[in-house]
Amino acid sequence: MDSDAQHLATAIGARVRGERTARGWTLDRLAEVAGISRRMIVNVEQGAVNPSIGTLLRLSDALGIGLPSLVAPLEGNRPKLTRAGSGVVLWSSPSGGRAVLVAGTEPPDVVELWEWLLAPGDAHESEAHASGTRELLQVIEGRLAVTLADESFVLDAGDALTFAGDEAHAYANPGTTTTRFSMTVYEPGVGAGRRGESSHV
Repeated sequence: MDSDAQHLATAIGARVRGERTARGWTLDRLAEVAGISRRMIVNVEQGAVNPSIGTLLRLSDALGIGLPSLVAPLEGNRPKLTRAGSGVVLWSSPSGGRAVLVAGTEPPDVVELWEWLLAPGDAHESEAHASGTRELLQVIEGRLAVTLADESFVLDAGDALTFAGDEAHAYANPGTTTTRFSMTVYEPGVGAGRRGESSHV
């Protein structure tokens, strides 16, 4: 991990440990509720790994705090300004692609605003999110292929797509130039234990 990724991993680890201990939960209890291994939680809390977006979603939902609060805590109802280039990078590819969480709201009904950049040939597979999750995206430049459980779409600049995020899905750049898109994720009732209702990959 580079220094920025290490700093983020350390901060996330401290937040997970703090939220877990505040609830009086053991590592085993959090592992059970989140549906991930105890070893992964230990690694996350120690800042030893750069967890996937799927792992972070499972942890934030299990703790009832939402992904934005886990990676970049908000300060109540005060405005939070995110300057260009200062969002939280939660996924990156060797070719320069990245997924940046630029803004979000607090639970129980969490809204996340993302900026994605996919280099030619980049692809990202996402596991099913919690039941009721919706995703809305719009392509700003380039071409984007979105694969859902039983449908596929190819979007060009200006095209938009809305779909249920509680099934496995994937984004890919099938073109020869960079693809940039904006995405909003709505996850209602964070912390209500709904993640177990959806199928996982």
